[in-house]
Amino acid sequence: MSAERPSLPPVRLHTEAELARDALAAPLLVRAVRLARWAGPATRVGAGGELVDAQLPEAAEHLGLTADEDGAAYASEAWRLAVDTGLVDVEDPQDEEEDGTAQGTVTAGENLALLTSGSPQDVLAIWLDALDAVHADATAPAFDDFADLIGEDGSVDFDALDWDPEAEADLLDGVLGNLYLLTLSEAGPADAPVPLPALAASVVVPDDMDEPTDDVLEQVSEAMMRLDDQFRVLEPVGIVEYVPVDETLLTEEGEEASPPVDDEDVTRYGMVKLTPLGLYGIRERMLEAGVDAPAVGDLADKGADALLDGIAHYPEDAARTEIGLWLGGRGADGAQAAAAELLDAARGADRRAPLRRLHCQQALALAGAEAEPAVRAVLDDPELGGLARVWLAERGAADVPAPPESMIFWLAVDTIAAQLDAEGDMDELQELVEGLSGQHSGFFDEAWRVDHPATAEVLEAMGRLHRDRKSAKDARKAAFKARSRGKG
Repeated sequence: MSAERPSLPPVRLHTEAELARDALAAPLLVRAVRLARWAGPATRVGAGGELVDAQLPEAAEHLGLTADEDGAAYASEAWRLAVDTGLVDVEDPQDEEEDGTAQGTVTAGENLALLTSGSPQDVLAIWLDALDAVHADATAPAFDDFADLIGEDGSVDFDALDWDPEAEADLLDGVLGNLYLLTLSEAGPADAPVPLPALAASVVVPDDMDEPTDDVLEQVSEAMMRLDDQFRVLEPVGIVEYVPVDETLLTEEGEEASPPVDDEDVTRYGMVKLTPLGLYGIRERMLEAGVDAPAVGDLADKGADALLDGIAHYPEDAARTEIGLWLGGRGADGAQAAAAELLDAARGADRRAPLRRLHCQQALALAGAEAEPAVRAVLDDPELGGLARVWLAERGAADVPAPPESMIFWLAVDTIAAQLDAEGDMDELQELVEGLSGQHSGFFDEAWRVDHPATAEVLEAMGRLHRDRKSAKDARKAAFKARSRGKG
């Protein structure tokens, strides 16, 4: 009886100020900024805006890199990012020289000033542009793959290369999505890095395959090596912490590392971990793609109905934090009004209503004594009266009226319906079922009469869960009576 669930668990993001500081410290962006400030009227660029080869040693030296092939490659990469993120503006060259370069076409871009004078949101927007550019680089074929396919006009015959840019991007996004989910999962690695073979297998091995075939293992190996290249490209932009594949595993030139067996050191096959900035960046890309990727704090400025529906399937700690932020936004003076809004949002006979009432009770527990007038106001409400009595009794309030028997049974059905929807710990649910039914003699003789939309469904579940054979049989009989009553 589950309500529609979000695609992913809620993520706890660092503040925008903290994320902006991380973005400004990303090595690739640092280099791009330094080159943007170094550039001037004498900077020589090619027709595509790239630094000419003759300028690369000087650019590398400015970055504190060696003036060799590696230094030139890092400088070229940083310059491309400066262009892609608007840190420098490159005009279309008007008069090309014989070597295909132009001079005096570089000016500082508007975004360069924003990195120092703009808001955290401005910085993060520029960093997201950087992430898009680096993601595109990571999914592009290596130059060696298409050097022979470049025509005289500079175009590349991608059909001959047999390269599908969309498929490559989807594969990397799938891996990053799985890494994101593993990072958020309660059973995931928490702050521990994820082995690269496990990530590769997550997008290659079919879910219904118990034992991978040799062909599938070969595909995992190929994916590992591709991901190794991609994470090396992604790490400098600050999205991941990455320990590359140990190059000694490549015993022969061009040979790919095989997935490790159980007794091998898995860390040698690559380890990857999302940074806080990476969590933010991947979530932003998911949201842009239309994926439901909630974050703790998203509901703080929403109404109580959105809060109770939104946290329906949040982990307990995340739900408590979200409720605390929601209540905190209303201040101490607004506690009574907030409680009344929560109780009003908890009403309803739809399938989500029992879980809303359960979370309403949890929210009221955090609201404090100021909520008492709003809670007492619903004591006679058939849907909320039982919840109100429980809340008052837990706080040791005086003058709490005894509930009518019909309300006791209704609350029992509603409570179990909420827990079934939450799909929590099965042992705890079993104890709840046995505890509630054991508190009242002849529980199942009366429960089938309860006027609750989930009565029959709850009784059927109690019949499955109850460990006492007689009670389980009584529950099934009561469920049949409830269904027959509903049909009548």
